Amino acid sequence: MPSSTKFASVFVALIAACAVPLSAAAQGTPGTPNTCEKPVYLTLDTGHMGIAPLVADVLKRQNVRVTFFAAAERTQTDGDSLDNHWAAWWKARAAEGNEFGSHTYDHVYWRSDEKSVEPRFRVRPSAGALAGREFTWSAAEYCENIAKSSERLALITGKKPLPLFRAPGGKTSPKLLAAARACGFAHVGWAPEGFLGDELPSESFSNEKLLAQSLATIKPGDILLAHLGIWSRNDPWAPADLEPLIVGLKTKGFCFETLRQHPDYRAWIAAHP
Repeated sequence: MPSSTKFASVFVALIAACAVPLSAAAQGTPGTPNTCEKPVYLTLDTGHMGIAPLVADVLKRQNVRVTFFAAAERTQTDGDSLDNHWAAWWKARAAEGNEFGSHTYDHVYWRSDEKSVEPRFRVRPSAGALAGREFTWSAAEYCENIAKSSERLALITGKKPLPLFRAPGGKTSPKLLAAARACGFAHVGWAPEGFLGDELPSESFSNEKLLAQSLATIKPGDILLAHLGIWSRNDPWAPADLEPLIVGLKTKGFCFETLRQHPDYRAWIAAHP
């Protein structure tokens, strides 16, 4: 068993034996007054979904709500992360009070802006039937792919996603962002310190190193980023680091909120019900 996995197992056992419940507001319970002065915003993008059940267990145990950004990515269950196999999983996350946003349906990477009067973009999907091929899309075509993920989430969860999206890789341009806002979607990136490192090679960036770095550098207001499974990482970041990170941040006085509460997006969300 990898050393980080042993560490996580011992840590979880200590949590179960010794944890003292936090106040409802510190835990981020929906509908309670916000009394936390040090909020952070954990966001999780889709991936191969192999760790999704474990992530859900941690979030429930720690009473933490997050914002998921979903694309129909290839999974370890021989389908995609928005197919019927995963529909019940998403519906359960909605019932727990989590929020959702689009990650574009086909996990579409922006490559460049085209030189044209009307906004057009060079893009490359990395999921779906067109994965790996490059296309030129109009603003309407790009918006359609953002909306397709949002509509699928609404169908399988019974909850309307937030009018937010995250471009794969965080790759955008001012023209792309303007086009997305024109069709009702604001973009969400992440704080530099909020990059939790689950996409990095575990041979060079161990779970212990990533956890220590995150606990030392994350600041109030930061948007944090991780994924529901990364194919290339040999020693998975979650669940090894997820619960220790949450507990460590709570111990330092942080609380977890969804992007519905984020000051940069509250007005936008209210204006796009």
